[in-house]
Amino acid sequence: MIEHRPFDALGGADHGWLKAKHHFSFGSHYDPNNMGHGSLRVWNDDEIAPNSGFPAHPHANLTRIFQIWIEPTTKGGAPTWGAKPFPKSDRTGKFVTIASGFAADNDALPIRADARVLATTLKAGESAEYAPDKARRLYLVPAVGSVEVNGVFANARDGLAISDEARLTITALEDSELVLVDAA
Repeated sequence: MIEHRPFDALGGADHGWLKAKHHFSFGSHYDPNNMGHGSLRVWNDDEIAPNSGFPAHPHANLTRIFQIWIEPTTKGGAPTWGAKPFPKSDRTGKFVTIASGFAADNDALPIRADARVLATTLKAGESAEYAPDKARRLYLVPAVGSVEVNGVFANARDGLAISDEARLTITALEDSELVLVDAA
């Protein structure tokens, strides 16, 4: 099952310096029927005004980000953050794991969750496949471009909530960059 969530239909907030669209219930946008997708709890599409943002913070001087929260598998522990370059050429036409809670994904940024965050870059007409465990919950957002996923179309910044799909075939309708969360 693939549920299309158009960007223009998402809830959101405009704080002047921050314009946010919420793929799930968040802050003043409360939707008790859309509290997340599996252990994925937050996917905010944030646009931060130039020369503003969060002073003395890793988000300072960014103009557009995805803010993604995934429930951890354990409570407690010291908070961490990390950064790592992921060249687009390394993910052309295939999904690359960029953050993961699985030890086997040793090139990814570590997270304390039963989840993976993956990315791919596709040229118009190219396809990539992904075969999740059927019990997993997936959420896919084209950061740039438009795609067709198992017959469902999505434009840039739209969300696709995916469950009970044995295989995904993602075809780029135009040059696209995609982010996919595979969560419990």
